[in-house]
Amino acid sequence: RNARLPPEVNRALYVRNLPFNITADEMYDIFGKYGAIRQIRLGDKRDTRGTAYVVYEDIYDAKNAVDHLSGFNVANRYLIVLYYNPAKTAKKRD
Repeated sequence: RNARLPPEVNRALYVRNLPFNITADEMYDIFGKYGAIRQIRLGDKRDTRGTAYVVYEDIYDAKNAVDHLSGFNVANRYLIVLYYNPAKTAKKRD
């Protein structure tokens, strides 16, 4: 359990390619299997629909979710699950 994790591993995940009509409850069902979730934020604006942030209580649960849910099929869409990278996000906004 105490194995060294790569530096990009993070408790916060960025999820893309979600069905636009997915609910928060469905997100908790899918991502909650991998550990305690602190917060889920679904994109609700025109340019953020189909995305979400999922924050786990434990970094190992987040890693487990990335390992198992990348490419997971939800309503005929394959999820893209990445570690949240604040530097990358800020660069896009500039």
